[in-house]
Amino acid sequence: MVFIGGLKTLLPHAVRNLIRTNKLSISNTSGMAEGFKQANIVILHKSLADDFEKFCQANDGPLPLLYRSEPGEWKCPSLCNDSDIRTDCLQYKKYENGVCTGILTSLKEFSEQLKDMVTFYLGCSFTFEKALQKVGIPVRNVEQKCNVSMYKTAVPCWSTENFHCNLVVTLRPIPKDKLEAVVRTTYPLKKSHGAPIHIGNPDLLGIQDLSSPDYGDAVQAQSGDVPVFWACGVTGTEAVSYCKSPLAFTHSPGCMFITDLKVEDAAAGKEVPEVYRICQNPLHYSIISAAAVQKIRCLEDMVGVDPGDRGVTHLRSQDELLKACLSISHAQSVLITTGFPTHFKYEPPEENDGPPGAIAMAAILKALGKNVAIVTDQRALNLNKNIIKEAVEQGILETPVPIISYNSDTPDSALLFLCENGNPEKPRFNHLIAIERAGMAVDGNYYNARKINIKHLVDPIDELFVAAQSIPGITTTGIGDGGNELGMGKVKEAVKKYIKNGDVIACDVEADFTVVAGVSNWGGYAVACALYILNTCEIHDRYLRKAVGFPRWCTNMNWASALPSVAKEEKLLNILQRHQVRSGKTASLAMEVDGLPFYDIHSLMLEKLLEETLK
Repeated sequence: MVFIGGLKTLLPHAVRNLIRTNKLSISNTSGMAEGFKQANIVILHKSLADDFEKFCQANDGPLPLLYRSEPGEWKCPSLCNDSDIRTDCLQYKKYENGVCTGILTSLKEFSEQLKDMVTFYLGCSFTFEKALQKVGIPVRNVEQKCNVSMYKTAVPCWSTENFHCNLVVTLRPIPKDKLEAVVRTTYPLKKSHGAPIHIGNPDLLGIQDLSSPDYGDAVQAQSGDVPVFWACGVTGTEAVSYCKSPLAFTHSPGCMFITDLKVEDAAAGKEVPEVYRICQNPLHYSIISAAAVQKIRCLEDMVGVDPGDRGVTHLRSQDELLKACLSISHAQSVLITTGFPTHFKYEPPEENDGPPGAIAMAAILKALGKNVAIVTDQRALNLNKNIIKEAVEQGILETPVPIISYNSDTPDSALLFLCENGNPEKPRFNHLIAIERAGMAVDGNYYNARKINIKHLVDPIDELFVAAQSIPGITTTGIGDGGNELGMGKVKEAVKKYIKNGDVIACDVEADFTVVAGVSNWGGYAVACALYILNTCEIHDRYLRKAVGFPRWCTNMNWASALPSVAKEEKLLNILQRHQVRSGKTASLAMEVDGLPFYDIHSLMLEKLLEETLK
């Protein structure tokens, strides 16, 4: 037998020869022939080959195609010079009618059947393990001399006529401070599964127990490690099982075919990925290109100006817009709330800062395929339903947005509202957004900027944000321009210090993310634009769809039409005016900024946001 440690430095043809002659007593090829590409293997009848190639093309994250053989072709000349697919994998699995009926070390006895079969060589993540080690990233399965952990997920692959299955992933525990390095190292290696498809809690993939992998070995994480998951070629094995063809073969998971192709160095491309944590419970990170990050930061700077010189700039923190929108981008269902009854002597008491921003966010969220609802005060329910109805009629919204109210009848009201049957494991919403919504102060009252208590006009929607803090899987964003808005509790100390009357009016209820703008509507417009930037970012799109299916931005050109515009805003402000919803920024509207009336500045802001978004 050969000393296992020496296999790392052997050339591929030497390792294949040892495998071919059964001179190895090892369970997997991780770490073998370092610096050379390894491949997953699927062997199917030629009548299924075209459809399986389509399946690979539609799911190129788990199934990056390196080579497709001709029927009966046992060699793969573009991958290596002297190979025989019948003998050159450590182990094979035989499938009959979708059921694994044997584990084999050779396929020579099936040579006659193989004459009518086609072999698919698919990229493997073992290929990039040496690249990780070269940049100082520990590979735990190599350290522990075991196979990588592989898990079935709840993520469906894109289906074809004969092939359908859920994604299979590999897990590598990675130190928290190496996450960005691991993404940047693997991102260019697209023929070896590329960048991770998930970083964080395995429950989000439908994986219940990391200690019990479906394939491979349980790899032990070290203190400070974060679970990082890559698409896995064993997805092809699952597809073969689903297909139920009379006869098929695959490699055994972890027992790869070793090619003569050297692993290419990770060349720096135009797109550089960055990693951001978007939720602590459950732990969840997201990926975005550096170029998209810069565009979103530009939006954040644009809307963060303070036209009324009210001290708003002191409330800002960089990347709150970015992290809020990353979190929203991953949400399936979003609840928006708005409504600040600052005109307490009038009917209705609402101001027109808030609803336009809320509707702008709802429009893009619906275009992105998310479930959206707006929760408002019971007394304003019909008003908001009529506004939404007219917004649809005038083309501001494509379809209606449900308008609902919240009643605080019992101590469990918020939990029952947010979760199915009050079960915190089944939230109805993944993200809550408050924009220009009156927020509860530390004394339990609600104040406008002039310290006037308007509690009698405000339903306790704050309770939803408070409850969300203890419900895993719900994150929150507050958008405001004065510190007394729901969610601004995160910056309440700055509000008390820099905002007039801040010691009284500061909202005490925190959101996970606070988007601070000179005008709250601007913050809503910036969120809508940032969501467009994110979902048209190739790196983020791939991460969202878990590298299965096709890029969504290629087939969803209507997203741009869902963005806010000056024309839509003018229509909506006219609708609000017809319903006697007044401006809440009277002092600012009377001002001139850089020689321009405030309303012109408002339109110019929206134009600049769109220009930055679409360029």
